[in-house]
Amino acid sequence: MSRVTARRPMQRISPTGEIRRPDTLVVEEPLEMRLGGRSLTVTMRTPGADIDLVHGFLLSENIIGAADDVLSARYCAGTDANGQNTYNVLDIRLRTPVPAPPSRNFLTTSACGLCGKTALDEVRTRTRYPIPTEGLVVETGVLAAMPEELRRHQSVFDATGGLHAAGLFTADGTALAVREDVGRHNAVDKVIGWALRENRIPAPDLVLIVSGRASFELVQKAVMAGIPMLGAVSAPSSLAVDLAAESGLTLVGFLRGDTMNAYTGTHRLAHSAAVSANGTG
Repeated sequence: MSRVTARRPMQRISPTGEIRRPDTLVVEEPLEMRLGGRSLTVTMRTPGADIDLVHGFLLSENIIGAADDVLSARYCAGTDANGQNTYNVLDIRLRTPVPAPPSRNFLTTSACGLCGKTALDEVRTRTRYPIPTEGLVVETGVLAAMPEELRRHQSVFDATGGLHAAGLFTADGTALAVREDVGRHNAVDKVIGWALRENRIPAPDLVLIVSGRASFELVQKAVMAGIPMLGAVSAPSSLAVDLAAESGLTLVGFLRGDTMNAYTGTHRLAHSAAVSANGTG
């Protein structure tokens, strides 16, 4: 299955005139997740790494805790006008079947319609992998270089300019896995799902880097996976900072060039003279 990009007609308008030509766009299609034949949720995603996406989502929602909790994940149903499989429906069989929760009970939507404290309590009481206080330490110079390394792996972004990315890095700056998706939360689920299937969860020795902002749901996913550090190219939200502080996660925003804003967990940052850990946003 290779439907990551698609071509569409476009009229480019500039001071020098107009040009009509096809443009390369990122594909966005629905993925329905089913548990034992029952619909669980639908997410809009860029096709590719769907198995990782499902594993990451189920872990983030505390439905599974290990890769072997999933007996099988297979494409089913869903055909187009020509009778071809759309690969937009995945049915998952769990070792221990669980009732499909209504979407309003998903942790990723718990910040909607609830007070901040309730959202924080939901994550704290459900996580299987509390973040250890000691362990991971990353030099700020190494951390500052991670977004550029993430960008180097964004081949689809190069073609479309329309994708988010997430990557898992070691403390020395080595990129272990990078995934792209039209949804930032899907990109994170894909790398977490990869780590789960590689038996790297919990991941007390890894850093999660995202190409955009750090929302509550991205911090929540890092916490649920036991990842102690999250770096974002753009700004965090107030609730994301609150959850990071509550969970003991190191949250760094505005990770650009030689500056960064460290909001929580600064004990995991080893200052490098070439980098300011108190940059402005």
